[in-house]
Amino acid sequence: MKASLEYSISPDEAVQPERLSTGVKGLDDMLGGGLPSKRCVLVCGGPGSGKTIFGIQFLCNGVTKYGETGLYITLDESPSKLSEDMAAFGWDLERLCKDNQLVIVDASPLRTIPADVKVGNFTIHKKDFSMLSLTHIIKNKAQEINAKRLVIDPITMFVLQYPEITERRNAIVNLFEGLADLGTTNLLTSELRVNVLEREIQPEEFLSDGVLVFHSFVDSGRVVKAIQIEKMRGISHDHELRPYKIVKHGIEVFARERIYK
Repeated sequence: MKASLEYSISPDEAVQPERLSTGVKGLDDMLGGGLPSKRCVLVCGGPGSGKTIFGIQFLCNGVTKYGETGLYITLDESPSKLSEDMAAFGWDLERLCKDNQLVIVDASPLRTIPADVKVGNFTIHKKDFSMLSLTHIIKNKAQEINAKRLVIDPITMFVLQYPEITERRNAIVNLFEGLADLGTTNLLTSELRVNVLEREIQPEEFLSDGVLVFHSFVDSGRVVKAIQIEKMRGISHDHELRPYKIVKHGIEVFARERIYK
């Protein structure tokens, strides 16, 4: 049975911010037009949920439809492997990079810094050095190419360096503030450790402007994939669980269907 979209509307909402299409029509419908621009949105999901696919789809949509330069920071997969995987969806990342429409930066070596780092007479802890280096790389490259859209995939290994909650919160705040200064619209992916609807909320979810959750669970013997806009500051949005699929052209969201009838 079909159902109309339901929206959560903030009573003090005044002027709607500029929107950026995600490249996923059904999700844009859930968002009332697209993501609010110049915000930091966290994309959470388990292995195989489509976080990376969604991030690339967001960037390629900006390049091909709106001429917006994209920056992709990979902290896990190599650029060559990423290009190979995304070719299956029709996205020629190597060509976009050659045309200077997309820049892919491999920042994965920052995860493997072996020890504390000496800078002059000072010692900087590995975790702080890697976060500072990541922020520096992002700022320099984004400004160099005048990036409009930015994806960091994933931030999980960085934030897990901070087991103490206050340190972790401060590190995330610093990262988000650095991104806010760039004027880019930012997606940051994060790995869910459990694929259940009831889970522990992480500090980065509270601190981000928006949270998209890619759920995967078993219902009556079948695997169900559902997307949820957990929060999105400044705009009205659909808060229901909506089914999605990974298809030949990327992520497809069925914005008028319910998971539970």
